Amino acid sequence: MDLPKNAFKAALNARQRQIGIWVSIPDPANVELLSNCGYDWILLDAEHTPMDSTEVIPLLRAAAPYPVTAIVRPGWNDVVDIKRLLDGGAQTLLIPFVQNADEARAAVAATRYPPHGIRGVSGLSRASGFGAVKDYTVRAHEEICVLVQVETVEATEHLDEIAKIEGLDGVFIGPADMAASMGHLGNASHPEVKATILDAIRRLTDLGMPAGILSADQEFLREAAEAGAVFIAVDLDTAMLRRNAVARREEWR
Repeated sequence: MDLPKNAFKAALNARQRQIGIWVSIPDPANVELLSNCGYDWILLDAEHTPMDSTEVIPLLRAAAPYPVTAIVRPGWNDVVDIKRLLDGGAQTLLIPFVQNADEARAAVAATRYPPHGIRGVSGLSRASGFGAVKDYTVRAHEEICVLVQVETVEATEHLDEIAKIEGLDGVFIGPADMAASMGHLGNASHPEVKATILDAIRRLTDLGMPAGILSADQEFLREAAEAGAVFIAVDLDTAMLRRNAVARREEWR
């Protein structure tokens, strides 16, 4: 059995735009439906939902038959959580709330086996095909994609150092927490917040680091794409469900 290829990582390396959707409803049928909609990637959010590593695995299985990359966001930059998700078969992780180069370096180290990191070794995990992938421990890093999330003004001040961390594949800018850190809690559309995010994307692009973003504001996403964003989440499952449910209700009221 060959080591599964990570199409998303390859696309980022080639600077090919990747369009994704956020998944907050932890149901395999929901993931299967969205995986069959033609997106390049889906984000399984285990930070702001009750999902844990055992609940993520059925979602990874639901996405597996489709040509989509399932990215997992753990609850924190935690070596144990990262280890469990990787052993469960996740190949791309989005690590939240990374503030500086040391935290970005720690995130990468958690995905690497010694001597290049601190990932614990399990030879019979789902990630290794339960032992069927030849030389998994030697080659796993080749297809593991590490993304970190910059979510505060403080973190943007360290973008240059973060972008230089070896093994880092992309930096995602989190609008909601960025807005909160700027004193605009609940207003990610504030002009100051948008300007800060677009500036961060341009800086990352100049540094040669793929930048990512999530927003339901399609006009802002187009600005982000023009600024250089490579991986772009264009909506959230919960937002889409509510928005369309309310719109249909209004048609009939």
